[in-house]
Amino acid sequence: MSSKKTAITLVLILLIFLIGFILRVESTSIPGIPADEKDYYEDQSGHPYMYELDSYYNYRLTKNYLDHGYMGDTIINGREWDLHSYAPSGVPMDYPPLIVYITTLIYKFINLFSSVPLLTICFWMPAFVGPLAGVVAYFFVGRFTNRYGAFAAGILTVTAPFYFARSVPGWFDTDIFNIFFPLLVTWIFVEAVQAKKIKNQMILSILAAVSMFLFALAWNGWQYQFYLLLGFTILYIIWRKFRGHEVKNLTCIIVVFSVFILLLVGIFTGFLNVLKLFNSIPELFSLTNSQGPWAPWPDIYVSVSELGIPSPGEVMQGVGVAFFLGILGFLCSFWVLIKNKKFKEHYLKNMSWFFYSLLLLWALLGFFSLKEGVRFIMLLTPPMVISSGIMVGLTVDYLTLLKKSDKLKIFKNKEGLIKSISILILFAVSVSSILLVCESFINFKPGASDDLWDASLWINNNTSLDTVIISDWGDGHFLTAFADRPVTFDGRTAYIETLPSRHFDSAYSFGSQSPSTSREYWINKAFATNNESLSLGIFNMIATDGDLGYITLDKYTGNTTKSVEILNNILGVNRETAGTILANNYGLNQTAAEDVLQYTHPNNPRHFVVLTKGFSGLYWIFYFGTWDFNKMKGGNYTYSHGIIHISDNILSTPNGVNMNMDTGNVTWKGEMPYCVINVTSGNVEKRYIDKNSNLCIIFLMDSMQSVIIDKKFENSTFTKLWLERANSTSFKLVYSHGDAAVWEAS
Repeated sequence: MSSKKTAITLVLILLIFLIGFILRVESTSIPGIPADEKDYYEDQSGHPYMYELDSYYNYRLTKNYLDHGYMGDTIINGREWDLHSYAPSGVPMDYPPLIVYITTLIYKFINLFSSVPLLTICFWMPAFVGPLAGVVAYFFVGRFTNRYGAFAAGILTVTAPFYFARSVPGWFDTDIFNIFFPLLVTWIFVEAVQAKKIKNQMILSILAAVSMFLFALAWNGWQYQFYLLLGFTILYIIWRKFRGHEVKNLTCIIVVFSVFILLLVGIFTGFLNVLKLFNSIPELFSLTNSQGPWAPWPDIYVSVSELGIPSPGEVMQGVGVAFFLGILGFLCSFWVLIKNKKFKEHYLKNMSWFFYSLLLLWALLGFFSLKEGVRFIMLLTPPMVISSGIMVGLTVDYLTLLKKSDKLKIFKNKEGLIKSISILILFAVSVSSILLVCESFINFKPGASDDLWDASLWINNNTSLDTVIISDWGDGHFLTAFADRPVTFDGRTAYIETLPSRHFDSAYSFGSQSPSTSREYWINKAFATNNESLSLGIFNMIATDGDLGYITLDKYTGNTTKSVEILNNILGVNRETAGTILANNYGLNQTAAEDVLQYTHPNNPRHFVVLTKGFSGLYWIFYFGTWDFNKMKGGNYTYSHGIIHISDNILSTPNGVNMNMDTGNVTWKGEMPYCVINVTSGNVEKRYIDKNSNLCIIFLMDSMQSVIIDKKFENSTFTKLWLERANSTSFKLVYSHGDAAVWEAS
């Protein structure tokens, strides 16, 4: 490569990186939040709180690694163990460590010259890692077409809306690697296949394997890319063999690639992960069946919006401009490949049927994966940006050929005209993609706020180290990081990514039974019930002995549904009464009853606090808390939340509440409620209106918010703790500020 070409290449990749970086920096201003509210969403350093709360899990693991050299809290039987997650038992560490390793190195390097807090490093990391995927895309596409196409691929990668949102400052999660590594691995692998010398093929195969190994350290879902390359190449070898073509070199490449990956994974992460790799395909089918892997317990992943099946519009918006350009790229590339050799001399000289077929299959698998959720738009993006870059390159190549034709003879400077049009095309593609990203800024909102921060500090300063926090699982990672107390449930939910290895991993002594989504049921049952004693009994059981109550009872019933029925009948009464119920109603002998009661009614319950925070998105408490184990579905109860506006003595909310404050007449979407609950400065006033209605309207006047619930939950623990914040016979309020409150057992 000449010095001029090298200089141009350096300028272009630098431009790709800078565009990606500068756009990401813009998100730190929290464009979607009014100026007078931004302080509420900024942490003590002046940065926005992380945009998603899993980031704080990665922060805590990195902090652990810096503190004592491993990501877990402690070592148990030679295995790293996380005692903050899934209290009280904790879980063995089974998490990709690359994000921790890289962040640690950067932190130590920067702090050689200046004192920068770890949280700040974590916050900014995605802004530097994310744009690197565009650089890889540039070199990948540059292998097949001109620098116009390569640059377009780079820009479309760093501005792909879905990937962009998950690689901004404050999105400190493994998503930042999920475009970079698939592009890198596939690019190097394709280079190996198309290399002419066997030496180069072997070297590149090993480099591809090393890249795949790094991907394995970056994300637990790396197997899909491995199986894509392995499966396709084997099929391609079979096809070539059937056609009588030579396959020796291709066979050597895939063997070297596969063997080195298995060796690297086995040697550096343990052969348990090799077994996990082989078990990942059959496990995939069990994870995607209609009942989910936890049946009859509820599958709480249905409550995760990014795991819902995306609409066509969401897919187009998530991939961005590359969606349409990518489809055109596939069509035009196919047209070039089937034309005569002379035609192909001018277009895509390095394009082969191997690469085209691989790219097409990659895209088809990306489309197929969308049925598993919105988040898998990430898997579709790489092949679409590659195809888009090729499309732009083809267009520029076509324009270049016009120099030799008579179609532009009216122009004196055809070369200048063609170059101008080429630049204009590139400009149009880049700007349209950038503008699409800029439109998404309005949706950026931090995942935490000052209320959660203040509550975490209160717990940290006012509770013992062995206190267990019971909260919504979405807040778990933030609480473990800053309250520094174990939580019953957190953002890794039931550690579903560990399922492929649980059958042969002795650390998971209960297999798929624990950890599981049973926690979500029990916690939400405690909130949804009107029986405070039952709520207290559930919390004591979960905080002290975790899942052992129902797991032990299952040994005697052989039926989880029956076990749940029994527990709901005994957890709200004292130990003696519970023993009588077990003996008289369910036929358990004294030994079996005591075996169960030691976990359901512990003699020395562990201290716990309950954190309630916020009012939106709490529909799932009622859905999972009223789970029908026979029908395996929850109750579809009304829950709605809105901000109160008052004008001319008319109270209204965007979600449909209207009340004349002079007359007291109140409706929700035109329907009169069963009752109205007014909560002001700790005082609770109830007014009953229509006994035939199923609605309760709660006015939270201190925070100017309204909540609509089913009348079934008028006296639920949820209503008392979450909405009314009134002390009860079983719980007392120990902290309250803004949207957050902390409770203890009375």
